[in-house]
Amino acid sequence: MKLEIQHLTKSYGEKEVLKDIDFIFEEGKIYGLLGRNGAGKTTFFNAINEDIEIDNGKFFLETEYGKNKLKTKDIGYVISTPVVPEFLTAKEFLEFYLEINEKDRKKTIEEYFELVKISKKDQNLLLKEYSHGMKNKIQLLINIIANPKIILLDEPLTSLDIVVQEEMKKLLKEVKKDHIIILSTHILELALDLCDDIVILSNKKLSKVEKKELNTKKYKDKIIKQLKDDINE
Repeated sequence: MKLEIQHLTKSYGEKEVLKDIDFIFEEGKIYGLLGRNGAGKTTFFNAINEDIEIDNGKFFLETEYGKNKLKTKDIGYVISTPVVPEFLTAKEFLEFYLEINEKDRKKTIEEYFELVKISKKDQNLLLKEYSHGMKNKIQLLINIIANPKIILLDEPLTSLDIVVQEEMKKLLKEVKKDHIIILSTHILELALDLCDDIVILSNKKLSKVEKKELNTKKYKDKIIKQLKDDINE
């Protein structure tokens, strides 16, 4: 399975953010989308998810059955600031979500909570009482249940404590096999630790970096210089 992007271009007024991007993402990998704050990572995700109108570009999903235009149902999007129904408990929300997505259900509700390490006590708390990290777990969980082919993660781990970060990393590595996962971050060490391939968004373009090359100080310094020179900053 492949996600193919052709000629993606997006401007806000006179400011061009993405310029004629061609790229292919493949199944079974976690891609680290690396870029400075303001480089256009969220714009890139919003374009794929059809949350914004683009100036030009096409998106295709290639599977064993052929290549077709990408559909929104193929995409799961975990945004950096989690949005959950805070008037419900976690258990009430998950029961409701499973009810309306019964065809996608593969586990019991208890097994789903165990997947993201949410205790029975916490399951009965109102979601408004959840921490940012706990809400992110719920966001990721419902996307796993929906089982989209592509999972977009917009800075999902940056503000989490180290324990929750490690739990989320482990979970993402477990589910990557049957998905295309793209994780945006501005933290190089996080991308190196978690991701299979690194993609740099700089000067409005995407460029792939071999991860093994990033393990050398010389190449890290080259990437950092490239990001410093980003004309979007």
